[in-house]
Amino acid sequence: MAARKKAKAAKKKKAVKARKTSKKAAKKPKKAAAKKTAKTAARKASGKKTKAAPKKKAAKRRAIGEGDYAASRRFDKDEASFVKKNKASIPAMGKEAEKALDGPEGAALRDAEATAAARSRDIF
Repeated sequence: MAARKKAKAAKKKKAVKARKTSKKAAKKPKKAAAKKTAKTAARKASGKKTKAAPKKKAAKRRAIGEGDYAASRRFDKDEASFVKKNKASIPAMGKEAEKALDGPEGAALRDAEATAAARSRDIF
């Protein structure tokens, strides 16, 4: 019999604890909701706007060293679009360039190439 009484007492304690925790849980959201409404009412009354989450701006990438990243991306994009548009005619353009180097304007073209190479660090 003593074991039964202990078991009943333990059940009662658990039931009481469960009721207390459920009451506490029910009270907390009400308090939090009341606080939030009080804060928003106070903000509205004071006329201050709340700060929205800052919008992420595209981070400006600074040119590091000798490169300009934006210009490099534009160049790559333009070059890719040129190749895509003129895929069929690129071999013909190369043949025209060979003929121009072998023709009467070849000397002027080679001179222009040498002038450009002199400004460049690359060795052709």
